[in-house]
Amino acid sequence: MNDLLLFFHSLMRYAVVITVAFAGITHLVALLRKAPILNGERQAAIFAVVFSHVQLVLGLVLYFLRKDAYVSTTTAGRFWKFEHIGMMVIAVVLVTLGRSLSKRAQDDHSKQLRVAIFYLIALALILWATPWPFTELGHGRGWL
Repeated sequence: MNDLLLFFHSLMRYAVVITVAFAGITHLVALLRKAPILNGERQAAIFAVVFSHVQLVLGLVLYFLRKDAYVSTTTAGRFWKFEHIGMMVIAVVLVTLGRSLSKRAQDDHSKQLRVAIFYLIALALILWATPWPFTELGHGRGWL
């Protein structure tokens, strides 16, 4: 069961990275062009919220199922027990805040600014806290 959850969690990271990046960049471009928000941009932001929440739930289930697997005295243990989960929770909160605050904004400029800022900061956190295969902590884990 853990292996299946880990596979879906690893697979879902690409959906999260792609949708958060796409929504953040498209809102930033539209903001710089002073263009109105298009339905596709709005839907991309919604998909980013949905995928990030599903990813968070999968990650939390894995975290509590494997809680004793990592000793926090090692570098890898500290990363998995504190840094990875903490940064990802903060990133999901930022994505959620960006979408929520953009819905409350009055004009398109404010909406796009909020999505762009919150999503791109969240994207930076996600990219930093993900154990990619070319990093020391992700070495040997593979791309999925």
